[in-house]
Amino acid sequence: MMMPGQASLSLSELPLDGLLVVAVEQAVSAPLATRQLAELGARVIKVEPRDGGDFARRYDAAFGDVSSYFAWLNRGKESICLDLADEGDRSDLCRLIARADVFVHNLSPETAKRHQLGAAQLSDANPRLVACDIRGYAASSADATRTAYDLLIQCESGLASLTGTPDEPARVGVSIADIATGMYAFAGILVALKKRDETGRGEALSVAMFDAMAEWLSQPAFYAWQTGRAPSRTGLHHATIAPYGAFRAADGTVAIGVQNESQWRRFCAGVLGADDIADDPSFATNVARIAHRTELDELVQARLEALTVADLCALLTAADVPYALVRSVGDLKDALLADAEPRLTHVPGPSSAVWAIRPPVRFASFEARMGAVPAVGEHTADIRAEFDLERVP
Repeated sequence: MMMPGQASLSLSELPLDGLLVVAVEQAVSAPLATRQLAELGARVIKVEPRDGGDFARRYDAAFGDVSSYFAWLNRGKESICLDLADEGDRSDLCRLIARADVFVHNLSPETAKRHQLGAAQLSDANPRLVACDIRGYAASSADATRTAYDLLIQCESGLASLTGTPDEPARVGVSIADIATGMYAFAGILVALKKRDETGRGEALSVAMFDAMAEWLSQPAFYAWQTGRAPSRTGLHHATIAPYGAFRAADGTVAIGVQNESQWRRFCAGVLGADDIADDPSFATNVARIAHRTELDELVQARLEALTVADLCALLTAADVPYALVRSVGDLKDALLADAEPRLTHVPGPSSAVWAIRPPVRFASFEARMGAVPAVGEHTADIRAEFDLERVP
């Protein structure tokens, strides 16, 4: 990685150029981690089952033969098909791992143990290897051997209890437990690679979905443990900050975020037109506003519902109070294309181009690489020839 004083990378160079990553992965968490390694220049060989490949290819048919999930998570990788239950294929996988800098898997703990693919075991055999296990629950926990999926972790961690309306909990609308886990795996692998640069030795690391979600739930968990009551489900409002949520205008809905007392006073004076409310003991602090949330929301709603969205946004802008329009995910495309540096593009897919959103981290000296989405086993023959694997495709 570039340090202060180093020359900028050329357009053809990326920080992880020359690194080989082998991944036995499926679904979301591991593919997200390795896709980001590929974007930084690593060569990622994705190992898929012979009988149809990664099952996430068939989650939906958004791009015909490739699902929206697979298109999102697997660009820039090479695909080889191996059957882990086959002794010859498993031997070929071991030959690939022996040449790798990084190995990642999100197999179930029992499957990884059966095929001798645990990070610690592989790291012992190849001291320079950075090996990453992604699992549902920590190896030290009573649930260590359980298989886990995103919805199950959302439920068991308590996230679903915080999400939804006062009447009913809900799943977060994206695979948030998988995403959190993949991001921690990506960060952990980068740390291990930096350590290897300094010491010459790799690292075995493990990331558990439950632990990743527990970390993200720290604030509501701390609040519940200290107060004896869990934050309530509040739909598009915040459970412990007010006023912070969606309010109806005459012709639409606007989300308003008041985070501190300065913004609260500006909101009262410039938007509500009522300075006296700011000093009312029931509303003067965030703690007081939460205690009187129902009264506060009714007061704010009554004053805003007569305004058009345009007029309300103008008042919020003038008062320097943060806000956002409540849009659908379909509207995201227009926002990405409206950027001065458009964030939305296409990359090749197995049979047609697929959407791709540029990575959110923008580097000054280089641009992340966004490669094609591979077909099942597309690179099997080439990889076998290059690495002198014994079995025929």
